[in-house]
Amino acid sequence: MTSFGFGRELVDYAEGAYLHMQDGRRILDLTGGVGVLNHGHNHPRILAVRKDFQESLRMEVHKTYFSPYLAALSQNLAAVLPGDLNKSFLPNSGAEAVEGAVKLAYKYHGGKRKTVLRADISFHGKLLGSGGLTGQSSFPFPTIPGIDVFTYGDLDSVRALVDRHRGDVYAILIEPFSASTMQWCGEEFLRGLRELCSKEDIVLIFDEIYTGWGKTGSLFYFMRYDGLLPDVLTTSKSFGGGKSSISAFVAREPVFRKAYENLNDALLQSTSTTYYGFGEETATAIEAINIAVEEDFPARARELESVLGPGLNRLRRNHPDIIADVRGAGALWGVFINNNIKALDLVGKLAPVGMAKDPQFTTKLVTCAVIDALYREHNVFTYYTLNGRNPLVVGPPLVATRQDLEYFLDCFDATLSTGLSRLLVRFLKERVSGLW
Repeated sequence: MTSFGFGRELVDYAEGAYLHMQDGRRILDLTGGVGVLNHGHNHPRILAVRKDFQESLRMEVHKTYFSPYLAALSQNLAAVLPGDLNKSFLPNSGAEAVEGAVKLAYKYHGGKRKTVLRADISFHGKLLGSGGLTGQSSFPFPTIPGIDVFTYGDLDSVRALVDRHRGDVYAILIEPFSASTMQWCGEEFLRGLRELCSKEDIVLIFDEIYTGWGKTGSLFYFMRYDGLLPDVLTTSKSFGGGKSSISAFVAREPVFRKAYENLNDALLQSTSTTYYGFGEETATAIEAINIAVEEDFPARARELESVLGPGLNRLRRNHPDIIADVRGAGALWGVFINNNIKALDLVGKLAPVGMAKDPQFTTKLVTCAVIDALYREHNVFTYYTLNGRNPLVVGPPLVATRQDLEYFLDCFDATLSTGLSRLLVRFLKERVSGLW
């Protein structure tokens, strides 16, 4: 990513869907902060809440005093989530939320079960525990024991592992929509998973850290299916309104009570972070939820989908030699770029050893060439995922307009019309000496 110049330019200020650079350029930011900026940059209501909190000299954190902000945020989470998902814990990051959810599941079974299942394409963070639960790259650190892997979206694969471990599985962890690979679980799979977990008393954890708060066209992806309910839900990123470092895992009441509602264990989880329930963070998240509900973020995402879906698929038909596939939902889309340029064989041979060994090196290279041209020639900022097939990601904030996306589609069309070979040659000529 350092080849693009992003690290050499300074942003003067940011507002809504735009970055305003010190050199006067205005950049259309379609990265969505990699899931953090559903509300856009510096949403005025978020700024106002934080300013009011500061000017009122309100108490930040003191665990021996009752926090009305912590109570209100927990209440509001319970109000917008279905069923009895009403017991919240509020750490700082998505990876912490995942680890808290897995610890909860382990404690629910009193440590008598030793196996946790995760998907082969999963991404759940990079802490020692969550890193082992992430399946997209090698993890050269120790992690929690007992992790086994099923095939994403394949219910038979999950059943086979549950049968193999014979009553030893304490949790199954799944992203209903995998934002790093642009794959998602079908309704039949998710309902089948729920039925299996209920039958075997396995704690079912949905990771919606990226896809929560309207991004894919429903408040959370799983909520598009009536009556579907995990035992634990994790959320972060846009939960903090683009200003607050906060996450949550929200559990069904019976699961939470069995694990932690006794005097010996009540503080086991709360000692994991000093900043749990930090006042300004929780006040910010309260307003972030208010905005997502009152401004109907799911509907906004569906409106953006009505532009991006047809538009990107039209470009795929117009440029079949460049775009191999288009996948997405709501305001989160992946464009998979072909890497079938003959010159890439030579590039791969000339690349440094570390890069040449990467099986996705050429895909990353051509995708970077497209991202670079969009940014430098059209002031449009996109990115690519580091996982899976490394698609170019279009994930605008939910405050973006139809006009913003129509402008992007025109720029994308113009960029692709240049031809992938010319884009690649230009990219390499300008940066290969500095990059390698």
